[in-house]
Amino acid sequence: MSERINRVKEVLVIKGMSQKELAAQLGKNPNTITSICNNKSQPHLKDLKRIAEILDVDIRELLVSTRD
Repeated sequence: MSERINRVKEVLVIKGMSQKELAAQLGKNPNTITSICNNKSQPHLKDLKRIAEILDVDIRELLVSTRD
């Protein structure tokens, strides 16, 4: 299993937005968003920033903390 790095899937649920809606607003293929949500791939920083803007959250909320 891949290491959990981002929280995009969790934040989508909290915000009540689907992966397809995010893909459309971001201009990405829905499969790309699925891979990001499953931590199989990670978004480029510019895309992560845009995701944060779309979801109206601080970019740090999309990442798993490296500290306990």
